[in-house]
Amino acid sequence: MMNFSLLQIATLLLVVVSSSAFAPSKNNVQRLTSLSAVKFDKATEKWFTDVPEEMEGSSYGPTGSLLRAGPKPFLARVFNGDTYDQAVLKYMAQDGCDRKEAQGNMDAFLDNPQDWAYQKTCEQNGSYKKDYANANMSTKQVALSTVWGVGVVYFLGNLAYNGIQGGGLSNSFHRTMELLGVNA
Repeated sequence: MMNFSLLQIATLLLVVVSSSAFAPSKNNVQRLTSLSAVKFDKATEKWFTDVPEEMEGSSYGPTGSLLRAGPKPFLARVFNGDTYDQAVLKYMAQDGCDRKEAQGNMDAFLDNPQDWAYQKTCEQNGSYKKDYANANMSTKQVALSTVWGVGVVYFLGNLAYNGIQGGGLSNSFHRTMELLGVNA
């Protein structure tokens, strides 16, 4: 029978516990999984994925882009969906992140490229990492954005309707033309 000393048992426990420091963390495993999930097809010159969790529509839709970053990324997704998806897949491959994080970063980039690039530079220099995937998604922020958006759409719609019906804009235009001495 083996006789272990207290020092040998302590050393064995230390080796077992410290060896877990060399195991990949969950975040790194996720990065490796996401990185291997996206591939580039040289024949079609397009990025693609076969992993259902990373395919288009698996994260959030255009409305999510509208709530997170505003109308620019929303319109980009609606009118240039394939280009947007290719950009998201390329970001996933280069950064090794999941689809939701890539979409959040792409939405932030499309909304304001300079601020996004500045934030990424700060992150590389040790600053905090901004969570674009969950930006502006608190209940309060969603409610405020919705109220603001409905108000802006109502104002612009009312302005266009009155302009078409010969309302305030039409009268103002004709008065300005009369003051300038131009017959309109």
